[in-house]
Amino acid sequence: MKSTPVLVLVLVLLVVSDLHTEDEPLVIDDIAYDNEQDRNADQCTSRGCMWGKSSDGKVYVPYVIASHYSSRERSIIERGLQSFTDVSCIRFIRRSNQRDYLSIQSHNGCYSYVGRRGYAQTLSLDRRGCLYHSTVQHELLHALGFNHEQCRSDRDQHIRILWENIQSGLEYAFDKLNTLNLNTPYDYNSVMQYHRYAFSGNNKPTMVPIPNANVEFGTASQMSSNDISRLNRLYKC
Repeated sequence: MKSTPVLVLVLVLLVVSDLHTEDEPLVIDDIAYDNEQDRNADQCTSRGCMWGKSSDGKVYVPYVIASHYSSRERSIIERGLQSFTDVSCIRFIRRSNQRDYLSIQSHNGCYSYVGRRGYAQTLSLDRRGCLYHSTVQHELLHALGFNHEQCRSDRDQHIRILWENIQSGLEYAFDKLNTLNLNTPYDYNSVMQYHRYAFSGNNKPTMVPIPNANVEFGTASQMSSNDISRLNRLYKC
């Protein structure tokens, strides 16, 4: 199965805001919002945006995959959905009549809301650049309540942001958030970690690991052990 570094995901996302229409949500980076004010909201998992657990201990997340995907494209998406079953109590299930569900569609770029928002919840996997296993897992983790690794509250101890190299107007992609880190370490191998050159305006790095600047990061092809661990801790699997 072909994989791609998260950098490709980032490059796809750069066009999203410019292509925003009334039919799509406000998208900043690869995260969807109902409005601009939501960007500054508290960590959503403390406000009830998690998907509920059933009496059998499983967390069922209904989904619908749009018909405009080919069978090959659909298989990539379904492989990403199934991968959560193998490592957690999360079960993505095809929607029957559930009120809240993920509506997986090919819109402009790759994006998702963070956590459960209610009713039909768009998760975009653009056919023109988002159909990779790592990207599917990345957006699904957003839908389950997770933010980007480089935005962690403790990121300054592990990674240095080179603000002078970031493309003007895209600095928001590196906003530090009050994240729930679940006693897991900063993870350079997380599928939620962007690449060294993400959002660069001058072909120079926008992030450098500290203390060892040579550490590789942002090239995950699938969820790391830490991604899986924090998922299971958040949902008490």
